[in-house]
Amino acid sequence: MPFPHYRPRRLRQKGAFRKIIRETTLSPSNFILPLFVRNGKNVKNPITSMPGQYQLSVDNLIKTAKTAYNLGICCVMLFGIPEKKDPLGKSAYAKNGIVQKAVKELKETIPELAVITDVCLCQYTDHGHCGIVSKGIIVNDDTCTLLAEIALSHADAGADMIAPSDMMDGRIAIIRKVLDENGFIDIPIMSYAAKYYSACYGPFRVAADSAPKFGDRKTYQMDPANTLEAVREANLDMQEGADIIMVKPALLYLDIIRRIREEIDLPVAAYNVSGEYAMIKAAAKMGWLDEEKMMIETLTSIKRAGADIILTYFAIEAAKKIKS
Repeated sequence: MPFPHYRPRRLRQKGAFRKIIRETTLSPSNFILPLFVRNGKNVKNPITSMPGQYQLSVDNLIKTAKTAYNLGICCVMLFGIPEKKDPLGKSAYAKNGIVQKAVKELKETIPELAVITDVCLCQYTDHGHCGIVSKGIIVNDDTCTLLAEIALSHADAGADMIAPSDMMDGRIAIIRKVLDENGFIDIPIMSYAAKYYSACYGPFRVAADSAPKFGDRKTYQMDPANTLEAVREANLDMQEGADIIMVKPALLYLDIIRRIREEIDLPVAAYNVSGEYAMIKAAAKMGWLDEEKMMIETLTSIKRAGADIILTYFAIEAAKKIKS
């Protein structure tokens, strides 16, 4: 129907019309809220690189999780900050580790809240890499064995879902095998399947004290120039037993989210990472853009690209806006 018979602006004239034909909608139930937990009591350390985010002791973590849950956010993701680090990241799989403690208390206090745990070694190793290091090289298969041990310790503590973020080859299969052999056949795995070597992780590394002490992560995180590789990674993780496929970062990789959505018959998650969050916060502080509008537009773009699930530090702010 060419103009003038068809006038697209007719359905833009009233707010009610715009709402009823809206193709993409956001809901608090689409969000997963990442949280940083550390030992201590009444700890709420501001993260300078991520305004509005904090390192929290378990008591304050529970308060924040309750706020999120009451807004309709049904899942949180935990990142632990240990007291001690060593070459093998032993605190990551210690029975009384900080994530294990936090999971137990969250499940006791808010049993309906789904608690997802990040499985990686970078916060727990003294070298800051996501795997075991031998002669300057990140060792893949031995790392996978430790990752499975971390996942099992989280499941033992009561975690509802495991999310490996390390990008080692074959880790999904090993984690799935260990979980199943120990009676956790119903614990799903959300795989960081297409995790790119991105400049957008800087603020997170400040928050989690997880920057590598030497070299970089190019040998295990993906080249930002590659698309087909992301599809291969997603297919491999699906074959190994992943239940959800994640793309990270989200905003700079919308094309990858769309490609994975078209290629993979599993729920797709996308991580709106720390740098993407910090850029909006910084520009808003300078008065260069409207933070609230930019937040909603960003999250809408991620959902529109094909993400079923969005991990975002904006979760609470966005949920409040959606409900207002």
